[in-house]
Amino acid sequence: MNRIKVSLQQSIIALAERGWSKRRIARELQLDRATVTRHLTAANAATNPAHGADEVVRANAATNPAHGARPGPASLCAPFAAEITAAVEAGLSAMRIHQDLCREHGFRGGYTSVKQFVRRLVATVELPFRRIECAPGAELQFDFGTGAIIMADGKRRRPHLFRAVLSHSRKAYSEVVWRQDTETVLRCLENTFRAFGGVPSTLVPDNLKAAVLQADWFDPEFNPKLRDFCAHYGTALLPTRPAMPRHKGKIEAGIKYVQGNALRGRRFASLAEQNTFLLEWERTVADTRLHGTIRQQVGAYFLQAERAALRPLPASLFPCFEEAKRIVHRDGHVAFRQAYYSAPPEYVGREVWVRAEARVVRLYNLRLEPIAVHARAEPGHFATADAHIHSRKRAIVERGAAYLLERCRLLGAHCGAWAEGMLAQRGPIGLRVLQGLLALAREHPIGELEHACGRAVHLGRWRLRQVRQLLQDGEQVVQIDFLQAHPLIRDLRHYQLEP
Repeated sequence: MNRIKVSLQQSIIALAERGWSKRRIARELQLDRATVTRHLTAANAATNPAHGADEVVRANAATNPAHGARPGPASLCAPFAAEITAAVEAGLSAMRIHQDLCREHGFRGGYTSVKQFVRRLVATVELPFRRIECAPGAELQFDFGTGAIIMADGKRRRPHLFRAVLSHSRKAYSEVVWRQDTETVLRCLENTFRAFGGVPSTLVPDNLKAAVLQADWFDPEFNPKLRDFCAHYGTALLPTRPAMPRHKGKIEAGIKYVQGNALRGRRFASLAEQNTFLLEWERTVADTRLHGTIRQQVGAYFLQAERAALRPLPASLFPCFEEAKRIVHRDGHVAFRQAYYSAPPEYVGREVWVRAEARVVRLYNLRLEPIAVHARAEPGHFATADAHIHSRKRAIVERGAAYLLERCRLLGAHCGAWAEGMLAQRGPIGLRVLQGLLALAREHPIGELEHACGRAVHLGRWRLRQVRQLLQDGEQVVQIDFLQAHPLIRDLRHYQLEP
């Protein structure tokens, strides 16, 4: 069934009360005569339920011939139309209504007749919408529309129109932007708070991707950046039900108001020019108008009733950063803006959040717990934290000379002495030689290696191949024993000086 605006419905009823015929009403309002008939029938059913049921059936037959032009015999429920209508509005089921009619009114019809009567009544009698009004400072609705044409360099472009409206006073802020990404939404909201001089308790958007990653009326998944933004400003995000624009009717009407009153038929040379115009239009036109619902001048009513109810602004702006979800590659790094940043080894193959500020890049897990911090790298460069290199993937030379010397000292005193002397003789290249010495300890008994290193120190040989040669030759140090007595050795008494 096609729905028409409430204003047209009221016009149909008002003209009918003046005595206009249905044909004349339809011609004047440019509607189908069957539509006029249906709405007048529904209005009669609401004011006189006892006669409304049969009229409803006839109206349905007129607007939908497939249901038959003849309404058939009157329903047994017709005398109880008022009671049934009240029960339907109270939310009772057809079974419950049938039970109450039988017990309280002596109804002798069957359940099927009650069910069919209720079905026809529900299909034609539309319950009115409930208006929800908000306390001062309680709610801000925001959304995007289409801005006015910008002619620059001979090209026509239409920017996005951001608009935010305070639900109590209808005070609004408008701005045109080129994009609808998360960063743009945050900056527009921040500009809104600064223009109002305070922060509302809740923000009500629709389910735009820049704010809501997964739409769900009961448990939506918010963009982490927007969630941090709300925490910074002390506000909360409450998106509307998916595909339910009437839940944010104030901003829907507000965007149409800007497009129709401020921007229609106008063109601008730049984005800045259009924003300057919107700022002045909000001050001189939108704020000075008498709003049709609250019957107050918007700007004055905001200062009087809502400005003091807004929460105070924080001392600093929300940090400007870029954010994206990335997978840690097999080399333990994530790619962001053509640069590469290391993550802990346990996150290889898993998703992480990358948040890049002006000079710092931070990595978070999916619970938004920090796992790494790097200085921002130039495109094509790697930023690798030493702690992110697994011990099994760390080259021994990367541990430094002190570590290698300590390992050589543990082999024995001669090995340690040779290592220190070799490193002093050969400089930085000796780090590789120290690795070679430790490798010899895995191939030869420690005692033999100790003996060879002692010989090398004695002979001043500081090349690793010379130590290997000493190990292969098995050279032994010759022990010379001095004799105390021999026929050729004179007694020491002969060398004493006489007094």
